[in-house]
Amino acid sequence: MNTQRILAHFQESAELKLKSAAALAQPISEAIELMFNALSNGNKILACGNGGSAGDAQHFAAELVGRFERERFPLPAISLTTDTSIITAVANDYSFNEIFSKQVQAFGQAGDVLLAISTSGNSGNVVAAVEAALEREMRVVALTGKDGGKLAQMLTDADVHINVPHSRTARIQEVHLVAIHSICDGLDVALFGEEDAS
Repeated sequence: MNTQRILAHFQESAELKLKSAAALAQPISEAIELMFNALSNGNKILACGNGGSAGDAQHFAAELVGRFERERFPLPAISLTTDTSIITAVANDYSFNEIFSKQVQAFGQAGDVLLAISTSGNSGNVVAAVEAALEREMRVVALTGKDGGKLAQMLTDADVHINVPHSRTARIQEVHLVAIHSICDGLDVALFGEEDAS
């Protein structure tokens, strides 16, 4: 295979990350503050998304419950994408659009944060999860791309929208991962202070 196509992926990804840094630094900082306040008050973070975004939700929860780059006590985070019995039961008995919202209703409390990941901002089950979270007086951090879709229209001034300025799903997902790692690092610093990250 011609390596030019591969090089083009790296070039486009690197250019978008640099472009996004300026646009997303402020909302990522706001997301860190929102989650820091929730965790400091004894609340937890729920995360959801489909496909690659489901993987991102699991990745985020793993970094908080396990660790990111330093030893610390576990932080309460739950990915809503992992319990196949709940997901298949709700999808079978109700609808696929309710697989996350039912879990938000079951596990979410006022003051918790929902990390909602959708590259289009239009994923029906993620939109329903955000509706359920807002009804429960939770706050939302939305990771989206493109024009932010329906999620962009739903968020309140107390929520945070991290919108990647690109239309290609793969590129959006790559920036989402950088944003997630930035949030994890920011939470470690906010909760435990500056430390050598090596």
